[in-house]
Amino acid sequence: MSKLVPAPDGLVGRRFDVALAKMMGISRAKAADLIESDQVRVIGRDLGKSGILGEHDTIELDLHRDEPAPEPIATDMAIAYEDDDLVIVDKPVGVAAHASVGWTGPTVLGSLLDRGVHITSYGAPGRQGIVSRLDVGTSGLMLVCKSELAYKEMRRQFSEHEVIKTYHAMVQGNLRQDRATIDAPIGRAKVSDFRFTVTPAGKEAITHWDVLERFGEATLARINLETGRTHQIRVHFSSIGHPLVGDPMYGANPRLAEELGLTRQWLHAMELEFRHPRTHLTTVVTSRYPTDLRHALDLMHQRKAQGTQGQ
Repeated sequence: MSKLVPAPDGLVGRRFDVALAKMMGISRAKAADLIESDQVRVIGRDLGKSGILGEHDTIELDLHRDEPAPEPIATDMAIAYEDDDLVIVDKPVGVAAHASVGWTGPTVLGSLLDRGVHITSYGAPGRQGIVSRLDVGTSGLMLVCKSELAYKEMRRQFSEHEVIKTYHAMVQGNLRQDRATIDAPIGRAKVSDFRFTVTPAGKEAITHWDVLERFGEATLARINLETGRTHQIRVHFSSIGHPLVGDPMYGANPRLAEELGLTRQWLHAMELEFRHPRTHLTTVVTSRYPTDLRHALDLMHQRKAQGTQGQ
């Protein structure tokens, strides 16, 4: 299927690639690619990318080879910290760290590049600058490296567990202890490629937690990770009978999540503490609860107050 478009009056006399870029809202390089691959052409004459668009020209766009839709951009993703070496974003829920097979939503890396933020070329293609990730369903602070120096040093700090990563999570039930450590290896669950589980064959995983507030039916906890396994917090708390509120994949009660208006697990990356890769000064960056988690927490306070009044 092709589409015919008369040359716009305002673009007559311009180079073909420049005119096409303006018409389609794409880069000049992309426009040139479309012309050179014969996906866009001028009817009746052989006009190259540097040719001049005429007043009576008709442009034919060959649409049967549509390009993939551009990646959505996370326009609401705030930047919590930035300098010449690092950028730390406050990642919203529903944003992946980077592109992956099957993911069609926004990514941290793509959204930063779209804003013109320079990211180091160090790292795997499509994951450059990333030394630590957050799940799509987890919000909060995520660090990306802008310089080669930062990438090498922050990768070392994360791998040697020198970065203090603090999360807040609301778990179901009443945790018996005020603080404790879960030391249990994590590996892929045999029942699903997407789930993980505590297993002797897994990799070392250590989670420290202490209670911030008790609601009876749930507990708000501060969590520090020594390791960074996929789904570590979710798996560890599920393994001790306290899955995260709003996390049915790991055993949470869907009714409680519905009553709290949650469509994902109550988990937020609250704070990062590390030595700056260039200055070596201790750097601490903090976040706040996003709207959905704050709303659920407020409802828990109401439920707790109503339960107290009824006694």
